[in-house]
Amino acid sequence: MSPNRKIFVSAGEASGEHYGASLIAAIRRLEPDAEFFGLGGQRMEALGLRRIVRAEDVAVMGITEVIRHMPQIYSEYRRLKASIAAEKPDAAILIDFPDVNLSLAKHLKRAGVPVIYFVSPQLWAWKKYRIREVQRYVDRMLVIFPFEEGFYRDRKVQAIYVGHPLADLPPPTVSREDFARENALDSSNDLDPTKQWIGLLPGSRAEEIRLNLPEMVRAAALLQKQGDYEFLLPLAPTLTETQRAEVRTMLPEVPRITVTNDARATLQHARASIVASGTATVEAALIGNPFVVIYRVSPLSYAVARRVVDVPHVAMVNLIAGRRAVPELIQGDFTAENVVSQLRPLLDEGQSRAGMLASLHEISGMLKAEGNRGGESAIDSVAGITLEVLHQNTVRISQ
Repeated sequence: MSPNRKIFVSAGEASGEHYGASLIAAIRRLEPDAEFFGLGGQRMEALGLRRIVRAEDVAVMGITEVIRHMPQIYSEYRRLKASIAAEKPDAAILIDFPDVNLSLAKHLKRAGVPVIYFVSPQLWAWKKYRIREVQRYVDRMLVIFPFEEGFYRDRKVQAIYVGHPLADLPPPTVSREDFARENALDSSNDLDPTKQWIGLLPGSRAEEIRLNLPEMVRAAALLQKQGDYEFLLPLAPTLTETQRAEVRTMLPEVPRITVTNDARATLQHARASIVASGTATVEAALIGNPFVVIYRVSPLSYAVARRVVDVPHVAMVNLIAGRRAVPELIQGDFTAENVVSQLRPLLDEGQSRAGMLASLHEISGMLKAEGNRGGESAIDSVAGITLEVLHQNTVRISQ
């Protein structure tokens, strides 16, 4: 590959931003002169992404939330389109975030830019009609769940199962004592690292937190009446300082809920967790932390979703397992009382905890692609495929 190739990257949410940062680093190891620009978060910027649009400015969720933020989203989208026209990238990597990225795929393809889509939109669950956009505008669909490859290949999309990037990560190595010290879990603020910790993971986006955290706090209060627990609340790095400050105003003095900055280490050391549906459920499964899945959206978003979503489970871990491996408490079922009744058996040694740990171990084993070249990681596979696409495009242009 010739020097100074430009790669457009778009990742608008916390999990995608994490993958984007890892991918930039992996491509740079193979091609040090590659340049990156587009949409991303602070971690991607630290590794060399020239941010045209900040991920924290466009990460919204749900029907009503998207509508409310539409003017801002559209303005940022136009900036991305203008940057593509001005910079003429040699390839594009779009990571998840389908409401923006599928539109970008159309624009990129029409501009003659090869499109690599990493982390599939959940078209197998809803909006199946959008498969036409993938067929027309995506050159490679790189999927992270095993059942997705067949879904796309049956529909004539060049899909490759690369495995889940989180499955390649080693478990956090920070000790419980160091984690306690780093997060001020010590006697100075009346928290005791020898107690059982319970993780509260309400989602990575501000609107998710507003909708999920209050009921989680009520569940924590009920749990505190039944045992001597401490509660840990990891916040996504894509949240702004203003959003973090808003979260802190939602936290009570009792029970004490400590904000942390590392979701995986929180899951590693928590006895069990309450986890919003999303990537964090996969993280919990891979780490082996028993948990209950919760989720709430606006009433309008939920009414629409009930009509169009066609899957037997909400939680990704249950879709992978093909059964209800972990409890799901969605919308009206998500109450503090229901959370406590489902979580409490997972805190003590016994059949419920042992059974879930066995299920999580099984799910974890399904998330690594055995066919990756030379046993390479999911991120390394994506980096290698990206350079292959770049090379093929270079040969095509030169002919």
